[in-house]
Amino acid sequence: MQDSGYTRLRDEKPVLYNYVTNILLDRVYTKRIIPVRMKNIELIASRRETNKFLNENFKNYLNNQAKNRHSIDIKVQIKTPSEEKTLQAVDFVSWAIFRKYEYADDTFYNIIKNRMVEENPLFP
Repeated sequence: MQDSGYTRLRDEKPVLYNYVTNILLDRVYTKRIIPVRMKNIELIASRRETNKFLNENFKNYLNNQAKNRHSIDIKVQIKTPSEEKTLQAVDFVSWAIFRKYEYADDTFYNIIKNRMVEENPLFP
C-alpha cells in the first residue's frame, strides 16, 4: 500500500464530513443560490458529534474556508433535528438520495428531483 501523504478520508469521518460540507457550501455559493451580496450567512448543521473539539473544528474550518474563498462570514450553529425542524427536511432529502443510489429506489427521490439544482458525484 502506497502512502500518498493524504488523509484517508474514509477512515477520518470528521475530516470527510468537513470536506464534503465545504464542497457543498462552495457549490451553493458559486451557483449563486446564496446571493453574492450576502456577506453574513447562518448555517445550521445537524449535530452528529458530541465532541466539542470536533464541533468547534467544523465551525472554524467552514468559517475560514468561506472567508478565504468568498469573503463571507458564516455563523455555524449545530443543533439536533428536534431543536431545528428544518433539519428533518434535510434528513429526508439526504435519505431519498441515498435510497436512489444505494438501493435503486427512486420513489422518494422523485418527490424532490424537480428541486435539485445540481447532481454530480463528489468523488467520481
